[in-house]
Amino acid sequence: MSYVENNLLVGESMTYRAKLHWIIFMRGGFFVITAIIALVFLESPYNQYLGSFLFLLAIFYLITPVIEFYSNEFAVTNKRLIVKTGFIRINSLEILLSKVEGIQVNQSILGRILGYGSITITGTGGSRDPYLNIAEPLEFRKKAQEQISTSS
Repeated sequence: MSYVENNLLVGESMTYRAKLHWIIFMRGGFFVITAIIALVFLESPYNQYLGSFLFLLAIFYLITPVIEFYSNEFAVTNKRLIVKTGFIRINSLEILLSKVEGIQVNQSILGRILGYGSITITGTGGSRDPYLNIAEPLEFRKKAQEQISTSS
């Protein structure tokens, strides 16, 4: 069971769940592709060493994104916004919908094309919490605003 499901209040239900976007795997994916090219297409006596080195780099650059992808959760419930990041050291934000002042979405041109961006949740009291590389951040904001309008 996920963190969000384990921490739902009595009478609370999840209405939307977001994940990190696949863009976080780009660096590691680049090294996987170059390693395959080095192993298959290069006519050099050292291509096995180069390919092996590039695969090690790929593993190095994929460990953190894989852990982040499977451990970070972003959810809208009928009562709260819940964000949990981290695997060993957990950082969670659980804010009542009535305490949300705004949700800012930032997207680059590539983010608009591929469907990812960052969200910044602003709560009462001035707390601002940014989260990067969220898949479909506009949909997350829309679902949160729908819940905020129905709960007030």
